[in-house]
Amino acid sequence: MTVRGVPGPTDHVVVVGAGLAGLSAALHLRGAGHAVTVVERADHPGGRAGALDLDVDGGTYRVDTGPTVLTMPELLDDALRAVGDSLDARLDLVRLDPAYRCTFADGSALDVHTDPEAMEAEVRDVCGPAAAAGYVRLRRWLTELYETEIDTFIGANFDSPLDLVGGDLLRLAKLGGFGRLGPRIARYLPDERLRRIFSFQALYAGLPPQRALGAYGVIAYMDTIAGVYFPRGGMRQVGKALAEAAADAGVEILLGREVTGLERHGSRVTAVRHTAGDGGKGADTVRLACDAAVLTPDLPLVHRLLGRTPKRLVPMRWSPSAVVLHAGLRRPRPELAHHTISFGEEWERTFREIVDDGELMSDPSLLITRPTATDPGQAPPGRDLLFVLAPCPNLDAAPFDWARLGPAYRDEILQTLEQRGYDGLTGDIEVSRLVTPADWAARGHAAGTPFSAAHTVAQTGPFRPRNTVRGLENVVLAGCGTTPGVGIPPVLISGRLAAERVSGRVSTRTVQVEGPGRGERHVVRAWSPT
Repeated sequence: MTVRGVPGPTDHVVVVGAGLAGLSAALHLRGAGHAVTVVERADHPGGRAGALDLDVDGGTYRVDTGPTVLTMPELLDDALRAVGDSLDARLDLVRLDPAYRCTFADGSALDVHTDPEAMEAEVRDVCGPAAAAGYVRLRRWLTELYETEIDTFIGANFDSPLDLVGGDLLRLAKLGGFGRLGPRIARYLPDERLRRIFSFQALYAGLPPQRALGAYGVIAYMDTIAGVYFPRGGMRQVGKALAEAAADAGVEILLGREVTGLERHGSRVTAVRHTAGDGGKGADTVRLACDAAVLTPDLPLVHRLLGRTPKRLVPMRWSPSAVVLHAGLRRPRPELAHHTISFGEEWERTFREIVDDGELMSDPSLLITRPTATDPGQAPPGRDLLFVLAPCPNLDAAPFDWARLGPAYRDEILQTLEQRGYDGLTGDIEVSRLVTPADWAARGHAAGTPFSAAHTVAQTGPFRPRNTVRGLENVVLAGCGTTPGVGIPPVLISGRLAAERVSGRVSTRTVQVEGPGRGERHVVRAWSPT
């Protein structure tokens, strides 16, 4: 397959940002023979997948400040193999079982297994035989949806909406990909609890399940079929592994350097300007010449660097945000799985409050991650570490005074968890950090959300902000604001797609995934360098 690439010389490529998209782009570019320099303003790689160490008497809590759910690790392997490296050599991944533990307002609970037989048995035990039969049919649909989308719709560059036209488009339409996710899930699952488990992922795309395209069932496939993983040492290890592999392959990575501008000549960027050393005010500016540039920051920062914001027929719509509480506990909480979703009684109202009304959840559903369930070394001996995420409106929808509201909302979240059976949780906390939409905004995220542009119909596929820049022939974008979208798998793909723009040609291969997924096959696009 040929994509519209960068014309002219592309010998030296500068990648702005050492997040997962930037590192993916750097690895693929280096594997295709380009000289690559990565410029990152932070003092560590990983971007949103950041890290925070909280020291207490007796040790350190090793906090992951970004995403906690890792799926589709073969995409990491794909990036590493571009330079002759491998996932096995760089990361110690643990496949989580259960992937999630889900608890409900009626007191019931269900463990989400990615093994088909184990999950069918779990559904039968908790929800009955009709639900188990529906789960089997749903699993088949999700798998077919993934196989239809991954190569053509998710893992492909679009030069025009016409690129969608073809047999795969018809197949996706027949599968219900252009219908609504919530009603489609309901066809298979008679139990409302199961519907939540297989549709809550729509919030990652910035939409309620009732309004999200059926195509976004592919996120549920990644979570509930392909499997959820955790790298020993924490999610910070992902960025570290990619950066080390890139450096070993000859990529130059400059940390603590703030990109301040782009130099242009005609329709080409000729250099990237960045601060030298500390990245603070008054630091000297360095000119870094380049033949092409890949820009990976959030879209507003990209637009500032480019000097303009592209006009859109439909204004950009941003995803909901989240309040995150990082809490170090004096004693273990073994009743919590690695990932626990605590669902409230309300469901559709919850989405309406967050997305439409600009209100905090009146009956919250919460994601609780306990990395110490898998890697006790993430906390001092005999203690536990929790990450509690509460979806909330972004700052455009609700410009709350989070400096005032944040502490009260933290207390409300903890009170809700105690009422749901986690007695004494507040008193167990010995150290904590609260992150609100105001903090996300301070880090440069549009509308105070770490989830970037919502996946509305007008911001999906070829209608999402493209990874090419009108008027600049040698600048390409990557990251969650461009194609294919939000989440670790999409941003890794976005880095590869950006690299394809620079180098031109790709091919496909099928990899065999080992482990509890029973050897299910996943199609991954791979390099065929020109």
